[in-house]
Amino acid sequence: MDSSFIRKLYIPVQPTVKSYGKVSYQEFLPDLQLQPFIYCYWQLKTNERLAEPFNYRVVADGCIDIFFELNEPSENFVMGFCKKYTEFQLNEEFNYVGIRFLPTMFPQLFKVDASSISNKAEQLHTTLPQVASFIQSNFHTTVDIKSVIKLLDVFLLEQLSEADFQNDSRLYNAISIIMKNYGIIDLETIDTGVSHRQLRRLFYFYIGDSMKTFSKVVRFQNILRAKPSTQSLRANKLFFDAGFFDQAHFIKDFKHFYGVTPSRAFGR
Repeated sequence: MDSSFIRKLYIPVQPTVKSYGKVSYQEFLPDLQLQPFIYCYWQLKTNERLAEPFNYRVVADGCIDIFFELNEPSENFVMGFCKKYTEFQLNEEFNYVGIRFLPTMFPQLFKVDASSISNKAEQLHTTLPQVASFIQSNFHTTVDIKSVIKLLDVFLLEQLSEADFQNDSRLYNAISIIMKNYGIIDLETIDTGVSHRQLRRLFYFYIGDSMKTFSKVVRFQNILRAKPSTQSLRANKLFFDAGFFDQAHFIKDFKHFYGVTPSRAFGR
């Protein structure tokens, strides 16, 4: 089994910023050849100067992102797999552009151990100096988003042409089982012809954390995609369907990954 199924089975959602008034968030598809590897490019920017710094919350989505400030492209970073939500305090004006890699794809393209960058955002030059240099050399305030996308497509297609993918069927079979079951599965029952110790090593290198943590993030992301209302959360007992024994554990896990309770996240 190769990795092409991931995009079909998994849609990483970042719902905490809606396009409104002074701040906007948009996602853009990469070149068709890149879509099995990159979920999207994204832009988070102010449309006018804010009165105070902006708190931006990133929910756990199972992905690794490269991002940079278009107004100051030397400010470029990589953010690894995160086992909980992350908050950033941004300035009163900003224009961030990012590349969201589907699970396992960043290590496949760049041969970087995903666990070495997990649960943090660090300057890109410490991990991928050639990519950091490309960003710093090619982007600036006057480059519009369409041109940004074209430049990123060309650069990443070149990286893709040089990449040597290790499509380990044992890893991708396990990921497929987790995704097809929406993260709700007894991991001890997963048998892909490799010991759980070896599978753990593969998950840490290509995902950035354990199979258990990844499954929890997949389950959380599928809850986000369902977009339940506060009323349906109470009436339909979504927490049982999502594999939780009671509402208290559901709320605790959800808040861990999102930063707020389900009722605040989905409140109408």
